[in-house]
Amino acid sequence: MKAIQFKSFGPPDVLELVELPKPTCVEGSAIVQVRSAAVNPSDVKNVAGSFAKTTLPRIPGRDFSGVVVEGPSSWLGVDVWGTGGDIGFTRDGSQAEFLSIPAAALTRKPNSLSHEQASAVGVNFVVAWLGTMNYAKLLEGETVVVIGVGGGVGGAACGCRVIGVDREPPPAASPAARLIDEWLSSDETMVERVRELTQGGSELVYDTVGGIVFEQALRMAKHRGRVIEISAVGKRRVEFDLIDFYHNETQLFGVDSAKLGVVESARIMESLEPRFDKGLYQPPLIAERFPLEAAKQAYRAVDSGAQGRVVVNI
Repeated sequence: MKAIQFKSFGPPDVLELVELPKPTCVEGSAIVQVRSAAVNPSDVKNVAGSFAKTTLPRIPGRDFSGVVVEGPSSWLGVDVWGTGGDIGFTRDGSQAEFLSIPAAALTRKPNSLSHEQASAVGVNFVVAWLGTMNYAKLLEGETVVVIGVGGGVGGAACGCRVIGVDREPPPAASPAARLIDEWLSSDETMVERVRELTQGGSELVYDTVGGIVFEQALRMAKHRGRVIEISAVGKRRVEFDLIDFYHNETQLFGVDSAKLGVVESARIMESLEPRFDKGLYQPPLIAERFPLEAAKQAYRAVDSGAQGRVVVNI
């Protein structure tokens, strides 16, 4: 089979198009013929060597959509999708013609999504669901501030008032643009504006940037509000006023979807599937698409900050 592989860490140029044996279907596993695989910023960081757990040589890629060609008879020919913090890191990933996963990780793709769209859901929506639903217990009618709303993880805030904060408004055709009720520029006035719009603070602040805006995120939370952190852009160590923090009784959550393997992630993907088919969630905006042979260009597009999802079609 054709696959993208890296044998050393570095920039996208270390990626190679190679011919490898097709994975063998052993008991308890399934083989998926991959139709599309998204390229995430975490995939770029993985190739660069940012994850200590990654073993080499490795086929990268966390997100996928395809068709089951070997495995349990009830799954043969079924369109499936998935993601995981193990595939592409400690086991070969999705940027290949075929992918081997545990049969327990098989999850039906929403009928309403193309393979391209389905492959671009995984990481963004899993980390959004994990933070908003599993950890912060988001309730219908609450207000959510999403810092870095253009990144796409605000999609699990269905039924809530959403204030999006970013350097620029999200593209008009993106799910983020359809989701948000208010957009604010990420400048020195954003904390004051959030507190004005929410009469003192938001129930939930979902900070996809972290680092350089961490202190501002804390100040956007109302009394006993929740703050979710998933990144640390530009600044790994932060300082904040501890007295203000405990007086406000703020709840702070760290969320790392890479801790969920493809089997654990499948349970969240199962919850997402009917929400897409019912139209509650909108498919991601595909900004650029590449054939497998041009995977290096796909990685460069993500690394340069593509506005939307980047997909490799196989």
